[in-house]
Amino acid sequence: MKNFHLPLPDQTYLHLRMEAERAHVPATTLAREAIDTWLREQQRKTRHSQIAAFAAQVAGSTLDLDQDLEEAGIQHLLGDGKASR
Repeated sequence: MKNFHLPLPDQTYLHLRMEAERAHVPATTLAREAIDTWLREQQRKTRHSQIAAFAAQVAGSTLDLDQDLEEAGIQHLLGDGKASR
């Protein structure tokens, strides 16, 4: 574990301390959890953007989703039972 000095605006620090007292946990734990949550969300957004960019790049090429498989997936999600197994 590494230490990281993070100056906070007075209002942010006050809210963090108040929430920590309310939750009966150390303020550093709340800050660590908030940072971890934010970082996971950024990674999720980045992964989504990369997948979307790849999909747009290969759309219509041989790397694009097989049309029969795509249709079967749509039918399955719609639940109309038309997709064959």
